[in-house]
Amino acid sequence: MVIDGIYYALGLLAGGALTGYLTKPAFSIPFLILAVFCLWFFRDPDRAIPPGPVAVSPADGVVVAIKPEGTQTRVSIFLNVFDVHVNRSPIAGKITEVRYQTGKFLVASKPEATTDNEQNFITVEGNGTKIVFSQIAGLIARRIICYKKAGDIVEAGERVGYIKFGSRVDMFLGPEWTVQVKEGERVSAGSGVIARRK
Repeated sequence: MVIDGIYYALGLLAGGALTGYLTKPAFSIPFLILAVFCLWFFRDPDRAIPPGPVAVSPADGVVVAIKPEGTQTRVSIFLNVFDVHVNRSPIAGKITEVRYQTGKFLVASKPEATTDNEQNFITVEGNGTKIVFSQIAGLIARRIICYKKAGDIVEAGERVGYIKFGSRVDMFLGPEWTVQVKEGERVSAGSGVIARRK
């Protein structure tokens, strides 16, 4: 579990206990429900990472777009509030850049979120290839967390950060990759295969 979930749950439980003490015990129930939701939302299950020359999904969610952009292909994954929000590296290699971009907080499922929203770009290079993926904030998700920095070595499927409360992740694949998913398909971070090396 992501540690923030414990902090939020403890705060809500404390608020519920105080509210129940000062008013009626029944008034603490909404706090208890929210505390349970936070513990569930910030879950971080282990995943089986598939072997071979593949790029795994950096996020749980639904593939909402697969678009050519110059020599690259953009695969966009939308996360709703019910998805696991921990993000993972698509490939093994070295993080060569972490770049934060300020921006808007549009609904993350909209196409313009790719260019206009606040986001964090992570570039991973390894085995003769490079993948860029971005953690994109949304209407509700306004906090992007990244554990990694340029120079860090990561394994495929390794945790790199998370986005709070609904968001989107875009990944940009070069011509050396063949996309294995379709729009509308649900994928799982670390265990779902997005592309295979040609």
